[in-house]
Amino acid sequence: MKLSGKQLLGNTWSQKGQRTFQGLQASNGENIDQIFYEATLEEVDEAMRLAKNAFAPYRQLSHAKRAEFLMAISDEIVALGDSLIQMACLETGLPEARITGERGRTTGQIKAFADYILGDWTRDIHDPAQADRQPIAKPDLFQKNIPLGPAVVFGASNFPLAFSVAGGDTMSALAAGCPVVFKAHPAHPNTCEMVGLAIQQAAQKTGMPEGVFSMVHAVSNDIGGYLVQHPMCQALAFTGSYRGGKALYDLAVRRPIPIPVYAEMGSINPVVLLPEKLKNNSDSLAEAFSQSVCLGVGQFCTNPGLLLILKENEGFLENLAQKLDPIALGTFLTPGIKKAFISGCEHLSKQAGVQKLTTKGIPAPTLFAASTHSARKNPAILEEVFGPSTLAIVADDMEDLIAFIGDLPGQLTATIHGESQELHPDLIDALSQKVGRILLNGFPTGVEVSKAMVHGGPFPSTTDSRSTSVGTQAIYRFTRPICYQNFPAELIP
Repeated sequence: MKLSGKQLLGNTWSQKGQRTFQGLQASNGENIDQIFYEATLEEVDEAMRLAKNAFAPYRQLSHAKRAEFLMAISDEIVALGDSLIQMACLETGLPEARITGERGRTTGQIKAFADYILGDWTRDIHDPAQADRQPIAKPDLFQKNIPLGPAVVFGASNFPLAFSVAGGDTMSALAAGCPVVFKAHPAHPNTCEMVGLAIQQAAQKTGMPEGVFSMVHAVSNDIGGYLVQHPMCQALAFTGSYRGGKALYDLAVRRPIPIPVYAEMGSINPVVLLPEKLKNNSDSLAEAFSQSVCLGVGQFCTNPGLLLILKENEGFLENLAQKLDPIALGTFLTPGIKKAFISGCEHLSKQAGVQKLTTKGIPAPTLFAASTHSARKNPAILEEVFGPSTLAIVADDMEDLIAFIGDLPGQLTATIHGESQELHPDLIDALSQKVGRILLNGFPTGVEVSKAMVHGGPFPSTTDSRSTSVGTQAIYRFTRPICYQNFPAELIP
């Protein structure tokens, strides 16, 4: 496939800017040949104009027609074959098996949305009239969900397919009836363009209105900020760092007309290990925990970055450190992520009350430990270090542990490893107030695409804890309820 390095605006390519950049080979930092041009403000305006013009004809299509479009996107992605896998591996350093699996997840979630909108997904509620009700008649009321309008989506660095151009954010917005302007991630621009072209071809083959999808490239933050503040943008989805997500959120809420922002920003995902479970499964838990910490070089938003344990079981940490020390790291996604990991580990190791238990120099799989008392005195200890590290917090007893959980910031997930007789209701309740998903006797890495999944959580893990970015319920981020009063059924859109 021949790439252009230009902006994909509806059915055409555009190159009006002069600032350029190149994708990098993750393994050695060398440039990939293709030159990419940063979008200009004029090109962003055109992408948003096209999206606005496409909104009315696109939202008025039948659900079956939109489902046909989604399935065509899946087919076009599959048709890219090995070239897509090879490029994603080159730009991210992720192994072929991981990218192949991620492609399957991507096409699987596209199909899930296509199937979902063929059913009664608009959540219709009919409250019939009561003309003889006293003292006043009751009107006929009908509620349903309708799309919000053009959405801007930012891709993630750590999932070049499943949380990227044709990822869950884009697909849930398109399924809802919202055109999408996608901001490609500069860490894998070649992969982004390949998938963007697949969506463009699917749109043309299925007769979608021009502007239903556009994609722009940029390294600087100016373009991202301009997209969020653009008056034609009606919703924003973002996956990335707390710093980036919070900056975009602040811009969005300061607009003359604020818009909903669905930003997934960061999480340390506490894992609670209870005494009886440790007594029966100490070695296997240490092995499984260490593998989860290092999966994908620790570059998952659900990485178990916080271990909560009672003082009576503190000896387990030595076993865990011994499991982590021999694990060899793969390639970091970007030099920037590697640099931030090293800096974060070095910063954490200098905090009062923090002890580094693993023996290898950084970067390496790393285990830190501190007491609940030290963490309360210095909340900076709990800041996310994105990568293959985890912090063990040692509590005096169960009361201290539950109290500490009550002071934690919001997280995506929490996990409990325990036998049935030690699953204290107060512990479960405390965790329920802090996360979007609780696991029992498992590990949080790996998020099932399902109608029951919640991939979200209280701030600062996300900006809106009422939503999910994974699973078919993600579609409702891009809709709003409307009520039709005393309308005959044939006039309700």
